[in-house]
Order: sequence, then structure tokens, then C-alpha cells
Amino acid sequence: MAFKSEDLAKAYWRENISLVLKLLAVWFVVSYGFGILLVDVLNQFQFFGFKLGFWFAQQGSIITFVVLIFVYVKRMAALDSKYEVHEE
Repeated sequence: MAFKSEDLAKAYWRENISLVLKLLAVWFVVSYGFGILLVDVLNQFQFFGFKLGFWFAQQGSIITFVVLIFVYVKRMAALDSKYEVHEE
């Protein structure tokens, strides 16, 4: 990756790190928050016949993780285009 200036490189990495931190926050809330901390509260509700807390711990977190991968790929492709970054 070659940037035209050091300022562009810093801006690119700032946005990259910001995106990663946001996605990690979602990951943390879904896996730790919904699957462990809020499981008793969520278990009061049903989702497809399962307690919601159980569903988040077993299926919801996995689905969310896969969605996060696709979001990351799409957002990074847009970021690479914005800063004209190409793999060599």
C-alpha cells in the first residue's frame, strides 16, 4: 500500500481503527452482553420457540459474527476506494 502523503495514510488508518473498534463493540455486546450478562432478562421472551437469551448465546451470536464479517469487507472496500489503496 502506497499513499500519496503521510496525512492520507494517517487518515486511512484512523478510519480503519475506528471501524474495527465499532465492530468489536457490536461483537462484545452480542456475545458477552446478550449471551451472558442479559441472558436472564432476554429469557423472558421467546424467539422461534426458544428463550431469547439461549438463542443469542447459541445462534444469534454466530449469525451476528458472520454479518460483521460482511460489513467489514464492504466498509473496507469502500475505504480502500476512498483512499485509492490497492493490494500489490
